[in-house]
Amino acid sequence: MAFEYAIALTGGIATGKSTVASLLGLNGLRIIDADTIAHRILDENSAWVREHFGEEFVKNAKVDRPALGKVIFADPIAKKDLEAFLHPKIRASIEVESDKQDRLKYPYLIDIPLFFETSSYPIKHSVVVYTPKILQLERFMKRNGFSEEELLRRIETQMDIEEKKNRATWVIDNSSNLKHLQQECEQFVETIKALYPAPKV
Repeated sequence: MAFEYAIALTGGIATGKSTVASLLGLNGLRIIDADTIAHRILDENSAWVREHFGEEFVKNAKVDRPALGKVIFADPIAKKDLEAFLHPKIRASIEVESDKQDRLKYPYLIDIPLFFETSSYPIKHSVVVYTPKILQLERFMKRNGFSEEELLRRIETQMDIEEKKNRATWVIDNSSNLKHLQQECEQFVETIKALYPAPKV
């Protein structure tokens, strides 16, 4: 049954979720990446994007995600239309992958950026990658080169990181350096190993 052994991995923009996913993978946890699935589905439906948003958002049969992102984060109606089109397809694909993972009867992660916002997945447990908002803003500006106005507009489309932290089953703190983050990830993996028996080989 899909999602039975799933743990949602979530956080906010620039909290370091991708880095955490990589570190947890290196420590032996299996991960389904919703963003990777979303990017694939978006490219597979580039014709729909071209029709609804314009020729300039598709290059070599691939969607120009940064350009499209600027439009949808500035236009709530466009964002809603895109999500209504994509989310059912993304969820169906994740469900197929989840069903495969559940056969192993051992916990695995599904990296879902908007897990709490959409409430689309019947997953009991979650781990939130936490960074205080001021540090979140600093990291995002440094990484993406957006203006503070653009940053705030994007962050405000998501649930406040403090609220996500409060809702989480577990929290991985990413408010310090990489060494600290590695220790946080290793501790989380040890927690999962202590809670569940070894997976079947």
